[in-house]
Amino acid sequence: MNDIATRSAASGNAPGALRRLASRFVPSGRTAVIGAPFLWLVVFFALPFVLVFKISFADQMMGVPPYTNLIAMKDGVVHLALQLGHYAFLFQDDLYFSTYLSSLKIAAASTLLCLLLGYPIAYYIARSNPATRNLLMMGVMLPFWTSFLIRVYAWIGILKDDGLLNHALMAMGLIHTPLRLYHSDAGVYIGMVYSYLPFMVMPLYAHLVKMDLTLLEAAYDLGASPWVAFTRVTLPLSKNGIIAGSMLVFIPAVGEYVIPELLGGADTLMIGRVMWDEFFNDMDWPMASAVTVAMVVLLLVPMAVFQYYQVKEMEGSK
Repeated sequence: MNDIATRSAASGNAPGALRRLASRFVPSGRTAVIGAPFLWLVVFFALPFVLVFKISFADQMMGVPPYTNLIAMKDGVVHLALQLGHYAFLFQDDLYFSTYLSSLKIAAASTLLCLLLGYPIAYYIARSNPATRNLLMMGVMLPFWTSFLIRVYAWIGILKDDGLLNHALMAMGLIHTPLRLYHSDAGVYIGMVYSYLPFMVMPLYAHLVKMDLTLLEAAYDLGASPWVAFTRVTLPLSKNGIIAGSMLVFIPAVGEYVIPELLGGADTLMIGRVMWDEFFNDMDWPMASAVTVAMVVLLLVPMAVFQYYQVKEMEGSK
């Protein structure tokens, strides 16, 4: 009888033991939800970057892969060979310095143009009636339904000397000779603004649509003009949207390759084109990896500093 009772108690405690075991080794729902994006970043960003970082310290060689191993075993001794000359060459060669400056300039100008065009668009959509907002936002996102490469190729037919834009301007009598837009910096800016404008509009809209309109009414009641109300109320409250949109445009624009390759000229220097040439034309993977690492550091350090001061500002406001 006692044996039966013992077995019954043990069988009754079994589900509880299994639950405790599962809680120890199986992640909770909250952990799984938070961990999934981090796992994605580790697999598709951190690990590839570590691999590129490792290659940047190797030497170029003919073979597969086209770079030397960092660690080699010789006579029972492990040898570690780190080539630092690629990073030194980045500071010595004016081409790379000019390319980085040109990439930052084009990305910054494209970001500013997207902001000047995107803010009025986002403001208009946010102030539209709710039935129209979804339709207008669908129009903003509609280009994403078509391949990015096809959209850039379409601009070639528009910007060429005998393209649609020059034909239309000449037919209206606005110009008498074709504008030089294709294979020029102007074509790159047009392609950049067209491609990245939705990335500026969406975060701006998300902040503007949630703004408390009673604050504007209070500003008007106190005698503020529309411009003063915009600069003193709307613009400060949309600061985070401006920052988020600018980051979403600036960061990918710095390393853009397709747009400057298809729409830019031979003098259009951008770091994405340099990396492509080093990887696939010169087959110099270590040098290309050093260029890539320098570009990532160039972007991440200012972002980290900005994030640090933003957190300090939020803590100070509390």
